[in-house]
Amino acid sequence: MRKLQRIYISLLLFTTAFTACKEVNDNPKLTIATAANMQFAMQRLADDFTKDTGVPCELVISSSGKLTAQLKAGAPYDIFVAANMKYPQEVYDAGIAATSPRIYAYGKLVIWTLRSELKPEFATLQSNAVKHIALANPKTAPYGEAAVAALSTLQLEEAVADKLVYGESIAQTNQFIISGAAEIGFTALSVVKAPSLKTKGFWAPVADSLYKPIAQGVVRISQDAAKKQQAEAFYAYLFTEEAQKILQDFGYSVGE
Repeated sequence: MRKLQRIYISLLLFTTAFTACKEVNDNPKLTIATAANMQFAMQRLADDFTKDTGVPCELVISSSGKLTAQLKAGAPYDIFVAANMKYPQEVYDAGIAATSPRIYAYGKLVIWTLRSELKPEFATLQSNAVKHIALANPKTAPYGEAAVAALSTLQLEEAVADKLVYGESIAQTNQFIISGAAEIGFTALSVVKAPSLKTKGFWAPVADSLYKPIAQGVVRISQDAAKKQQAEAFYAYLFTEEAQKILQDFGYSVGE
């Protein structure tokens, strides 16, 4: 299967390169709408894809819910890499996507703090030393939804309700924690494994039993012929052995 994927991508890229030779314009830039938890992993994936193919990629980072709203409003994105399956399904049902949603990875939730005196655990959340607990908006960010589910499962949501501060996405949630605006918070495992952050602070995984599996989906967006082949190539690349290994390195589980 992996061999067939590589052959498929090679054929797509050969066709793209052949077409490009007949055109004056350079390869069209791919615009990849990316859920914030995938920010660091996707930058690595995009860089490797560009290095191998010459196709430039631009990332648009936000919460899955906001990206979905932008797509429905006509945003010209080529690939939508989400943090769950719900939002890609919405895009597909709206007739915007050219492919049905497919799981590319499973995300993991962690508790993270930069305060050396705090332990990254649920008991700490009720401590008087903690005034603010950061998490992504559960209405638009699947990792925020998972954090609320974990708190609810442990019957802590009401006890810490006054401490909760919501970021628009995991990216903003991370800034709350890094800046010290929140003493502790919930983020994605892929964030604390990012090269630029893996030496910052202290983290611990949230037990899988406390929230539903975060199955993350991707769709290719309907578009003009100029970008179709490049988008198909990137979509196929995301499921290759090489790309899946990168996702694993960032803490994701892979395999549908």
